[in-house]
Amino acid sequence: MVTIDRGDAFDPDCPTRLVLDRVGDKWTVLVIDALSDGPLRFTQLRDRIGGVAPKVLTQTLRTLERDGLLTRTVHAQVPPRVDYEVTELGRSLSGPLATLTDWAETHVGRILRAREEYERAAAEAARG
Repeated sequence: MVTIDRGDAFDPDCPTRLVLDRVGDKWTVLVIDALSDGPLRFTQLRDRIGGVAPKVLTQTLRTLERDGLLTRTVHAQVPPRVDYEVTELGRSLSGPLATLTDWAETHVGRILRAREEYERAAAEAARG
C-alpha cells in the first residue's frame, strides 16, 4: 500500500500529477459539479451534463469511483436502479471545482476574444 502524506506536483515522479490529470479533466469537473446537489441516476447525469457520450461518461464514473470520489449504488429492483453520489472526498473537491467553473463561465468571453486577436495577428504575420 502506498502512503504519501503530501505530494509535490513539481516532482515528475509524484503521483500528484495523476490526481491533477483526473481533476483537470472536463468530464470530472462536470460530473462532480452535477452530483454536488445530490445523487443522480446515469441518464439524469448524462442529461444534466449534456454532450457527453455514454461510453465516456461510463469510463469517467468508473475512474471516479476507483479514485474514491463517488459511489455507485445498485438498487435491487426491476429494472435495476443505479445511483451515483459524491463521497466525502468528492465533496471536498466540489468547492474548488465550483470556483474553477465559475471562473471559466465569467471569463470565457475574454478568452474567446483573446483567441480571435491572436489568430488575427498570426494570420497577418503569416501574410508578411
